Amino acid sequence: MVPLSVLDLAPIVEGGDAAQSFRNSRDLAQHTERWGYRRFWLAEHHSMPGIASAATAVLIAHVANATSTIRVGAGGIMLPNHAPLVIAEQFGTLESLFSGRIDLGLGRAPGSDPVTARALRRNLDSSVDQFPNDVVELMTYFRDPQPGQLVRAVPGSGLKVPIWILGSSLFGAQLAAALGLPFAFASHFAPAQLMPAIDIYRQRFQPSEQLAKPHVMAGFNVFAADSEEQAQLLATSMQQAFVNLRSGRPSRLKPPVTNYRATLTPAESTMLDQLMACTATGSGEAVRQAIRSFIDRTGVDELMIASQIFDHRSRLRSYEITASLFGR
Repeated sequence: MVPLSVLDLAPIVEGGDAAQSFRNSRDLAQHTERWGYRRFWLAEHHSMPGIASAATAVLIAHVANATSTIRVGAGGIMLPNHAPLVIAEQFGTLESLFSGRIDLGLGRAPGSDPVTARALRRNLDSSVDQFPNDVVELMTYFRDPQPGQLVRAVPGSGLKVPIWILGSSLFGAQLAAALGLPFAFASHFAPAQLMPAIDIYRQRFQPSEQLAKPHVMAGFNVFAADSEEQAQLLATSMQQAFVNLRSGRPSRLKPPVTNYRATLTPAESTMLDQLMACTATGSGEAVRQAIRSFIDRTGVDELMIASQIFDHRSRLRSYEITASLFGR
């Protein structure tokens, strides 16, 4: 069985706030560490009412300080929003505080809408087309300093923080392969190009100082509960979030709704089927079969489990059931 990891979007639920979200993330990390999950990743989003992980490096420190063995990282940092040196310093600081436990996943999307992206950057001169060059620059800051090097990340220089490339298209696969970096595909919300991306990455991979052979992680949604009916109900919170986001009205994570699918238009229902193609929903055996089928089909080296569930105790239970299915 491949390693299981956790993607936490630090959800702000309806009736809750960011402070509660951060307490829940900390608690989830402590539980999943005990249940044998390998990594706990948080993602950079901005101006999203239902996601609290905007200051991603700060939240990583909060989680890493509450745990001792699980790797904690970004899945990911949206590099066009930042100068590479700033990210090198932030993650050099994290690596110095929590040695050997920090991951840095990088994406080229803004993690926001165009207006928010402009507010983040003050201008949009930092084009996503610069992403490959920015990744290479960032990598140099983590290497041992060279004679005559004028700019150094302090802390960061020489720490060799592991870098991942995140993607939901063929572009990320090509870049990860060219640089010899591990590749994480966002199949938990954008599964359409999963298999072509994996194929390109494996075919074109060039070994590097960081990685000798290809390593693929894929996002996968799990809604596990003690009954099929309960699991189906829990999944409706994420379904509402997807529909609201794609309709231009992002919201806090809403409570589950009975028979939610019956309220949707055919177009909305089809959109959900496409977005959630990489999803397991049900009690133990159904989830086990869905996960095994996905791993057999893709050959991924690691699975990143996302469980956007309204009730925190139910979310814990979903991760606990998933871990128990594979002897963790």
